[in-house]
Amino acid sequence: MARPSLADLSGFVAVARHRSFRRAAELTGVSRSTLSHVVIGMERNLGVRLLNRTTRSISLTEAGAELFGRATALLRDYDEALDALADAGMIVGGTLRINCTDTAADRLLQSAVPAFLQHHPHVALDLVTDGRLVDIVAAGFDAGIRLRDSVPQDMIAIPFGGDVRFIAVASPDYLARHGTPMVPDDLMHHRCIRHRLPSGKVHRWDFEKHGQEAVIDVPGALTLDHPRLMTEAAANDLGIAFVPATAARSRIAAGDLLLVLADWCPAMPGLCLYYPGHRHVRATLRAFIETLKQVGND
Repeated sequence: MARPSLADLSGFVAVARHRSFRRAAELTGVSRSTLSHVVIGMERNLGVRLLNRTTRSISLTEAGAELFGRATALLRDYDEALDALADAGMIVGGTLRINCTDTAADRLLQSAVPAFLQHHPHVALDLVTDGRLVDIVAAGFDAGIRLRDSVPQDMIAIPFGGDVRFIAVASPDYLARHGTPMVPDDLMHHRCIRHRLPSGKVHRWDFEKHGQEAVIDVPGALTLDHPRLMTEAAANDLGIAFVPATAARSRIAAGDLLLVLADWCPAMPGLCLYYPGHRHVRATLRAFIETLKQVGND
Protein backbone atom coordinates (compact mmCIF):
# COMPACT_ATOMS: atom_id res chain seq x y z
CA MET A 1 0.00 0.00 0.00
CA ALA A 2 1.45 3.34 -1.07
CA ARG A 3 1.41 5.78 1.81
CA PRO A 4 0.22 9.35 1.17
CA SER A 5 2.86 12.07 1.37
CA LEU A 6 2.65 15.07 3.67
CA ALA A 7 1.60 17.12 0.65
CA ASP A 8 -1.20 14.62 -0.06
CA LEU A 9 -2.38 14.75 3.55
CA SER A 10 -2.27 18.55 3.53
CA GLY A 11 -4.40 18.67 0.38
CA PHE A 12 -6.92 16.18 1.79
CA VAL A 13 -7.15 18.08 5.09
CA ALA A 14 -7.80 21.35 3.23
CA VAL A 15 -10.63 19.80 1.19
CA ALA A 16 -12.11 18.06 4.24
CA ARG A 17 -11.93 21.18 6.40
CA HIS A 18 -13.70 23.43 3.91
CA ARG A 19 -15.92 20.76 2.34
CA SER A 20 -15.00 22.25 -1.01
CA PHE A 21 -12.35 21.57 -3.66
CA ARG A 22 -12.74 25.13 -4.94
CA ARG A 23 -12.21 26.76 -1.54
CA ALA A 24 -9.31 24.44 -0.71
CA ALA A 25 -7.67 25.31 -4.04
CA GLU A 26 -8.02 29.02 -3.35
CA LEU A 27 -6.40 28.72 0.07
CA THR A 28 -3.59 26.29 -0.81
CA GLY A 29 -2.70 27.57 -4.28
CA VAL A 30 -3.10 24.04 -5.67
CA SER A 31 -5.49 23.55 -8.58
CA ARG A 32 -8.86 21.86 -8.07
CA SER A 33 -7.97 19.11 -10.52
CA THR A 34 -4.73 18.36 -8.65
CA LEU A 35 -6.57 18.16 -5.32
CA SER A 36 -9.17 15.88 -6.88
CA HIS A 37 -6.44 13.56 -8.20
CA VAL A 38 -4.78 13.59 -4.76
CA VAL A 39 -7.96 12.47 -3.00
CA ILE A 40 -8.80 9.86 -5.64
CA GLY A 41 -5.25 8.50 -5.45
CA MET A 42 -5.39 8.32 -1.66
CA GLU A 43 -8.71 6.47 -1.77
CA ARG A 44 -7.33 4.01 -4.33
CA ASN A 45 -4.10 3.37 -2.44
CA LEU A 46 -5.74 3.14 0.98
CA GLY A 47 -8.64 1.05 -0.29
CA VAL A 48 -11.34 3.13 1.40
CA ARG A 49 -13.60 6.00 0.42
CA LEU A 50 -12.68 9.19 2.28
CA LEU A 51 -15.23 11.65 0.89
CA ASN A 52 -18.86 11.42 -0.18
CA ARG A 53 -19.08 13.68 -3.25
CA THR A 54 -22.14 14.97 -5.06
CA THR A 55 -22.54 17.85 -7.49
CA ARG A 56 -23.65 20.05 -4.58
CA SER A 57 -21.80 18.92 -1.47
CA ILE A 58 -18.85 17.10 0.05
CA SER A 59 -18.94 15.20 3.33
CA LEU A 60 -16.56 12.93 5.19
CA THR A 61 -17.08 9.19 5.40
CA GLU A 62 -16.39 7.49 8.71
CA ALA A 63 -12.91 6.54 7.48
CA GLY A 64 -12.40 10.06 6.15
CA ALA A 65 -13.35 11.61 9.48
CA GLU A 66 -10.88 9.33 11.29
CA LEU A 67 -8.07 10.22 8.87
CA PHE A 68 -8.95 13.93 9.01
CA GLY A 69 -8.61 14.03 12.80
CA ARG A 70 -5.32 12.16 12.84
CA ALA A 71 -3.86 13.97 9.82
CA THR A 72 -4.77 17.36 11.28
CA ALA A 73 -2.91 16.51 14.49
CA LEU A 74 0.06 15.12 12.55
CA LEU A 75 0.37 18.20 10.34
CA ARG A 76 0.05 20.47 13.36
CA ASP A 77 2.87 18.60 15.13
CA TYR A 78 4.96 18.78 11.96
CA ASP A 79 4.43 22.53 11.65
CA GLU A 80 5.23 23.05 15.32
CA ALA A 81 8.46 21.07 14.96
CA LEU A 82 9.54 23.27 12.07
CA ASP A 83 8.45 26.37 13.98
CA ALA A 84 10.60 25.30 16.92
CA LEU A 85 13.61 25.07 14.61
CA ALA A 86 12.78 28.48 13.18
CA ASP A 87 12.50 29.87 16.71
CA ALA A 88 15.96 28.51 17.53
CA GLY A 89 17.33 30.38 14.53
CA MET A 90 15.33 33.52 15.37
CA ILE A 91 13.64 33.37 11.96
CA VAL A 92 10.24 35.06 11.77
CA GLY A 93 8.62 33.88 8.57
CA GLY A 94 5.90 31.77 7.00
CA THR A 95 2.16 32.42 6.89
CA LEU A 96 0.22 33.83 9.83
CA ARG A 97 -3.55 33.25 9.57
CA ILE A 98 -5.85 35.38 11.73
CA ASN A 99 -9.65 35.33 11.79
CA CYS A 100 -11.38 38.60 12.73
CA THR A 101 -14.35 40.83 12.04
CA ASP A 102 -14.10 43.42 9.29
CA THR A 103 -14.21 46.17 11.92
CA ALA A 104 -11.21 44.63 13.67
CA ALA A 105 -9.42 44.27 10.32
CA ASP A 106 -9.95 47.98 9.66
CA ARG A 107 -8.37 48.74 13.03
CA LEU A 108 -5.38 46.47 12.37
CA LEU A 109 -4.75 47.91 8.91
CA GLN A 110 -4.40 51.40 10.39
CA SER A 111 -1.39 50.63 12.56
CA ALA A 112 -0.43 47.08 13.55
CA VAL A 113 -0.34 45.49 10.10
CA PRO A 114 1.90 48.10 8.40
CA ALA A 115 4.31 48.06 11.34
CA PHE A 116 4.38 44.25 11.49
CA LEU A 117 4.99 43.74 7.76
CA GLN A 118 7.66 46.43 7.72
CA HIS A 119 9.64 44.73 10.49
CA HIS A 120 8.99 41.15 9.31
CA PRO A 121 9.22 41.09 5.50
CA HIS A 122 9.38 37.27 5.34
CA VAL A 123 5.89 36.85 6.79
CA ALA A 124 2.74 36.39 4.71
CA LEU A 125 -0.18 37.72 6.78
CA ASP A 126 -3.56 36.20 5.92
CA LEU A 127 -6.42 38.16 7.53
CA VAL A 128 -9.78 36.43 7.05
CA THR A 129 -12.83 38.52 7.97
CA ASP A 130 -15.87 36.69 9.24
CA GLY A 131 -18.75 37.97 11.34
CA ARG A 132 -19.34 34.50 12.77
CA LEU A 133 -17.40 33.24 15.77
CA VAL A 134 -15.53 30.29 14.26
CA ASP A 135 -13.49 27.54 15.89
CA ILE A 136 -10.04 28.88 15.03
CA VAL A 137 -8.32 25.56 15.74
CA ALA A 138 -10.63 23.48 13.54
CA ALA A 139 -10.54 26.13 10.80
CA GLY A 140 -6.75 26.23 10.74
CA PHE A 141 -6.14 29.73 12.12
CA ASP A 142 -3.21 30.73 14.30
CA ALA A 143 -5.30 33.28 16.20
CA GLY A 144 -8.59 35.15 16.25
CA ILE A 145 -9.64 38.68 17.15
CA ARG A 146 -12.98 39.47 18.79
CA LEU A 147 -14.45 41.67 21.51
CA ARG A 148 -13.33 40.43 24.92
CA ASP A 149 -16.78 39.19 25.92
CA SER A 150 -16.89 36.96 22.82
CA VAL A 151 -13.54 35.21 23.32
CA PRO A 152 -13.95 31.51 24.26
CA GLN A 153 -13.00 30.88 27.88
CA ASP A 154 -10.38 28.24 27.07
CA MET A 155 -8.31 30.70 25.00
CA ILE A 156 -5.45 33.00 26.00
CA ALA A 157 -6.57 36.59 25.30
CA ILE A 158 -4.32 39.60 24.67
CA PRO A 159 -6.28 42.90 24.96
CA PHE A 160 -5.37 45.77 22.67
CA GLY A 161 -6.82 49.03 21.46
CA GLY A 162 -8.51 50.03 24.71
CA ASP A 163 -12.24 49.99 25.46
CA VAL A 164 -14.95 50.33 22.82
CA ARG A 165 -18.22 52.22 23.05
CA PHE A 166 -21.49 51.57 21.22
CA ILE A 167 -23.59 54.70 20.74
CA ALA A 168 -27.07 55.63 19.55
CA VAL A 169 -27.05 58.21 16.75
CA ALA A 170 -29.60 59.94 14.52
CA SER A 171 -29.61 62.80 12.04
CA PRO A 172 -30.62 66.32 13.13
CA ASP A 173 -33.57 66.22 10.69
CA TYR A 174 -34.86 62.93 12.09
CA LEU A 175 -34.70 64.22 15.66
CA ALA A 176 -36.37 67.50 14.67
CA ARG A 177 -39.31 65.58 13.21
CA HIS A 178 -39.63 62.75 15.74
CA GLY A 179 -38.13 64.11 18.96
CA THR A 180 -35.14 62.99 21.01
CA PRO A 181 -35.38 59.87 23.20
CA MET A 182 -34.46 60.62 26.80
CA VAL A 183 -34.39 57.07 28.20
CA PRO A 184 -33.92 53.72 26.42
CA ASP A 185 -37.63 52.80 26.65
CA ASP A 186 -38.41 55.85 24.47
CA LEU A 187 -36.86 53.94 21.56
CA MET A 188 -39.99 51.79 21.39
CA HIS A 189 -41.74 54.83 19.87
CA HIS A 190 -39.05 55.54 17.28
CA ARG A 191 -37.91 54.20 13.93
CA CYS A 192 -34.75 52.25 14.71
CA ILE A 193 -32.25 50.75 12.28
CA ARG A 194 -31.87 47.21 13.48
CA HIS A 195 -28.72 45.10 13.23
CA ARG A 196 -28.84 41.50 12.03
CA LEU A 197 -25.98 39.43 13.43
CA PRO A 198 -24.11 36.79 11.37
CA SER A 199 -26.04 34.12 13.29
CA GLY A 200 -29.26 35.51 11.82
CA LYS A 201 -30.50 36.93 15.11
CA VAL A 202 -31.39 40.60 15.44
CA HIS A 203 -29.14 42.38 17.94
CA ARG A 204 -30.85 43.80 21.02
CA TRP A 205 -29.51 47.17 22.16
CA ASP A 206 -27.75 47.19 25.54
CA PHE A 207 -27.68 50.29 27.73
CA GLU A 208 -26.38 50.96 31.24
CA LYS A 209 -26.40 53.94 33.59
CA HIS A 210 -25.31 53.99 37.23
CA GLY A 211 -25.70 50.22 37.47
CA GLN A 212 -29.16 50.22 35.87
CA GLU A 213 -29.29 48.09 32.73
CA ALA A 214 -31.75 48.15 29.86
CA VAL A 215 -31.87 45.68 26.98
CA ILE A 216 -34.20 46.83 24.20
CA ASP A 217 -35.50 44.81 21.26
CA VAL A 218 -36.03 47.92 19.19
CA PRO A 219 -38.71 48.31 16.52
CA GLY A 220 -37.83 49.33 12.98
CA ALA A 221 -38.68 48.83 9.34
CA LEU A 222 -35.02 48.61 8.24
CA THR A 223 -32.57 45.87 9.25
CA LEU A 224 -28.93 45.89 8.11
CA ASP A 225 -25.92 43.69 8.77
CA HIS A 226 -23.02 46.15 8.89
CA PRO A 227 -22.27 49.16 11.15
CA ARG A 228 -21.09 51.27 8.22
CA LEU A 229 -24.41 50.78 6.41
CA MET A 230 -26.34 51.50 9.60
CA THR A 231 -24.39 54.73 10.09
CA GLU A 232 -25.11 55.85 6.54
CA ALA A 233 -28.79 54.99 6.91
CA ALA A 234 -29.01 57.10 10.07
CA ALA A 235 -27.26 60.00 8.35
CA ASN A 236 -29.89 59.74 5.60
CA ASP A 237 -32.71 60.37 8.12
CA LEU A 238 -33.92 56.74 8.19
CA GLY A 239 -33.94 56.37 11.95
CA ILE A 240 -31.76 55.81 15.02
CA ALA A 241 -28.77 53.48 14.77
CA PHE A 242 -26.73 51.78 17.49
CA VAL A 243 -23.15 51.42 16.26
CA PRO A 244 -19.52 51.45 17.42
CA ALA A 245 -18.39 55.02 18.12
CA THR A 246 -15.56 54.60 15.60
CA ALA A 247 -18.06 53.88 12.82
CA ALA A 248 -19.94 57.15 13.40
CA ARG A 249 -17.03 59.42 14.35
CA SER A 250 -16.60 61.19 11.00
CA ARG A 251 -20.35 61.69 10.51
CA ILE A 252 -20.70 63.18 14.01
CA ALA A 253 -17.76 65.52 13.35
CA ALA A 254 -19.39 66.67 10.10
CA GLY A 255 -22.69 67.38 11.88
CA ASP A 256 -24.56 64.68 9.94
CA LEU A 257 -25.32 62.73 13.11
CA LEU A 258 -26.08 63.59 16.71
CA LEU A 259 -25.47 61.42 19.75
CA VAL A 260 -28.57 60.44 21.73
CA LEU A 261 -28.83 58.68 25.09
CA ALA A 262 -25.14 59.52 25.61
CA ASP A 263 -25.23 58.90 29.37
CA TRP A 264 -26.68 55.42 28.74
CA CYS A 265 -23.78 54.34 26.47
CA PRO A 266 -20.72 53.48 28.61
CA ALA A 267 -17.47 52.01 27.32
CA MET A 268 -17.00 48.24 27.39
CA PRO A 269 -13.99 45.88 27.11
CA GLY A 270 -12.50 46.13 23.64
CA LEU A 271 -10.72 43.85 21.20
CA CYS A 272 -8.53 40.89 22.08
CA LEU A 273 -6.26 38.69 20.06
CA TYR A 274 -6.72 35.12 21.27
CA TYR A 275 -5.15 31.72 20.65
CA PRO A 276 -5.21 28.23 22.22
CA GLY A 277 -2.96 27.90 25.23
CA HIS A 278 -2.21 24.21 24.67
CA ARG A 279 -0.34 24.78 21.41
CA HIS A 280 3.20 25.92 20.73
CA VAL A 281 3.14 29.67 20.09
CA ARG A 282 4.95 30.25 16.83
CA ALA A 283 7.62 32.92 16.58
CA THR A 284 5.51 34.64 13.93
CA LEU A 285 2.50 34.90 16.24
CA ARG A 286 4.67 36.07 19.13
CA ALA A 287 6.08 38.79 16.88
CA PHE A 288 2.57 39.91 15.92
CA ILE A 289 1.54 40.02 19.58
CA GLU A 290 4.56 42.19 20.36
CA THR A 291 3.57 44.54 17.54
CA LEU A 292 0.03 44.78 18.92
CA LYS A 293 1.37 45.65 22.36
CA GLN A 294 3.56 48.40 20.87
CA VAL A 295 1.10 50.04 18.46
CA GLY A 296 -2.28 48.49 19.26
CA ASN A 297 -3.29 51.30 21.59
CA ASP A 298 -2.62 54.06 19.08
